[in-house]
Order: sequence, then structure tokens, then C-alpha cells
Amino acid sequence: MLHTCYPHVVLVRHAQSEWNREGRFTGWANPPLTAQGVAEARAAGRRLAAAGHRFDHGFSSRLGRARHTLDLILGEIGQPALPVNSDWRLNERHYGALQGRVREEEAGRVGADQVLRWRRGYADPPPLLPMDDPRHPAHEPLYADVPRRLLPRGESLAQTRARVAGFWREAVAPRLEAGERILIASHGNTLRALLMELEGMSIKQVESFEIPTGEPILYAFDSKARPMGWCYLPEATQPSAA
Repeated sequence: MLHTCYPHVVLVRHAQSEWNREGRFTGWANPPLTAQGVAEARAAGRRLAAAGHRFDHGFSSRLGRARHTLDLILGEIGQPALPVNSDWRLNERHYGALQGRVREEEAGRVGADQVLRWRRGYADPPPLLPMDDPRHPAHEPLYADVPRRLLPRGESLAQTRARVAGFWREAVAPRLEAGERILIASHGNTLRALLMELEGMSIKQVESFEIPTGEPILYAFDSKARPMGWCYLPEATQPSAA
């Protein structure tokens, strides 16, 4: 059960992207939201607005699908000018040389078990990108401010957890201790890794844990930024028929 306490955080996995729909490994690639994804994000914003949620600061990854989701939500809750930081440490797990490949086709090539380990495994890295591959983030102006040694060629969920945990300690926990309400739009694997860190999930638990697209998670914290509990945003209750 979610404890009623503040400050609080709302986490949301970006809404459906074109590569979600096509069943591709996405990682740090930048496909846009689908029309369904836009509708998901707007619906999430309307539900948050109906529940009375307001925020003091927002965070998203540097990937367009997360920032677009955040912007759509902010529009629906009437806070389009909310201060937002886009942090690379909130990016999706980097899928290395798998990025852009269709998961079903890879299962036919290497077997469904291997694809499952790449997708869900905690310590299983994907095939790594060569440094000269144009998909390597070192070639992206978007990451020019990030030390090259920190930019991944591919990541396990364990490595994703390390970077998102660092982001949380440095960027979010101090704001929670100051009493701010935070909205974060990120990615499925990144949020799985973050909840593992905050909740002390086991490897077995996190490997079977899935977060749906565009579904807000409400997270309560005490005044020392210690987690008190989380739940998905309840669906709005409908008035009963007379």
C-alpha cells in the first residue's frame, strides 16, 4: 500500500514508440511515439490532473520518446513551463549491436532463450558496438558533454542500475529532502533498475518485473528521501448509475 506522505515522485515509462510497436531492440535509438503512444501520454496526464497532482520539477532522459511523453503529460496537467532537466543517465539500457534489430528475427537466429536473456537478464550484456560504429553515442552531438569513457557500447541491466542510481542520489534525493514533487519520464529497463535499487529487489524479482508504457507510478518518500511505498496510479472511479 502507498503511504500518504510527501515529498513524492511520479515515474512513467514513455508511451508506445514506433519501435515498441515493431518489436525492435530500441536502446538509445530515437524512434518517435506512435499515435497510440501520444494518446497514452495524454491519457496519463489527464489522470494525473484529475487526481490533483502538481510538480515542482521534471526529469526525462535525452531520448525523444521520453521527453515527448513528459511534455504531453505536462500539457494535460496545465504545467507546460515546468522546469525540466534531460539527463543521459535516465536513457534506456543501451542494447549495443542489437539496436534496431527485430526481436522475433533475432530469436530465429540465436534462439528465444538467448533473446530473453538479452531482454530480461540482469547481468547479460548485448553484443557490443565497435567504437567506430555510427550508432555509438560518442558520435552523437547530444552527448558531447558526457565524458567519452562513460558512454556505453552496450549495457547489462546491472550497468544501467549503476548509472541510474548515481542519477537518483545526485539529482533527485536532494530535491526530495527539500520537499519538492518530482515527475520523471524514462524507460522500461531504466525504471526496472531504479525500482530494484530503491526497493532492494532480488535479481530473480527484477528479471520478471515489467513496467507498461505510459502508466504512472506513484512513489512516496519520507523527509529523508527514504522510500515508503509505491503503486500504479489508480484508474479514475466512475460514478455509479442512479
